[in-house]
Amino acid sequence: MNDTKNFFFFLLFLAMIGWGGSWVNVKVLSSYVSPFELVFVRFLITSISMIPLLLYLKKSFKIDLKTLGLVIIAALLMLAYMKYFVLGTKLGTASLGGAFVTTLIPINTFLILVIFFKRPMSKKDGFALLLGALGVMSILGVWHLSSEQIFTKYNLYFILASLLWPLLTIVSSKSTKVSPLVFTFYMYVATTVLDLFLIDISAIETRHWDSVFWGNMIFLSLVATTFSTSVYFVGIEKLGSKEVSSFIFLVPFSAIGLSAIFLGETISLWMIVGTVMSIIAVALLNNIIKIRKKI
Repeated sequence: MNDTKNFFFFLLFLAMIGWGGSWVNVKVLSSYVSPFELVFVRFLITSISMIPLLLYLKKSFKIDLKTLGLVIIAALLMLAYMKYFVLGTKLGTASLGGAFVTTLIPINTFLILVIFFKRPMSKKDGFALLLGALGVMSILGVWHLSSEQIFTKYNLYFILASLLWPLLTIVSSKSTKVSPLVFTFYMYVATTVLDLFLIDISAIETRHWDSVFWGNMIFLSLVATTFSTSVYFVGIEKLGSKEVSSFIFLVPFSAIGLSAIFLGETISLWMIVGTVMSIIAVALLNNIIKIRKKI
């Protein structure tokens, strides 16, 4: 039992590295394709790769009408999220996006639950939100920047992304009749199909898709999406959501570290301090947020 548990811990560690690495992949790929072209290629590869996985895990592909409606809504939110995720990363840095968005998402999720779903908020939660706000401001470096530098386009894109993901998570959590992995598969398929209305396939320039492009696209599609998402959900089934969710705190640090290694981005002390503060805040709020995560 301990060997199996340790093996899953190792796989979860790799999965979080994969999620963190996706910010580096998107930064590189954004110079090759538009946001919606990236979405199409990524989720087409991911959708195809998930079919043998679901067959191996003996998951049922059956889906009811209500779940299909939730899938379509989730796919639309995914398209919007990916647009701002890609644009923010293209204009800004992968390290900033990885630290800023991944720590702000659970904080925004909690706020949405409090405001729109009447979740109670204790003094501890209020302290956590204050700590999180200070952490996010530290990540952005507001203490030594002008208002023009703070409210740049890419920061606004990151904020929009961090607001869209909680909505996607809440919609996804309403699906209770199918496996989370199956729901995610159909969401990726629906995202790919809907994306066809936003791009002109015949106009996509593929002649510049070199080994760098395909290396990053394959990592983004198969490792950061298929592998990491599958390990996360199988881990929840095997170990429980409480143990697995703690691994998510590795994502911003892996995004920061990989951005420094592969992109040569400068990581400030304020970004590290702010990320730690935000993660502590999320940990304090973690017992409130019981929604399944979708990536």
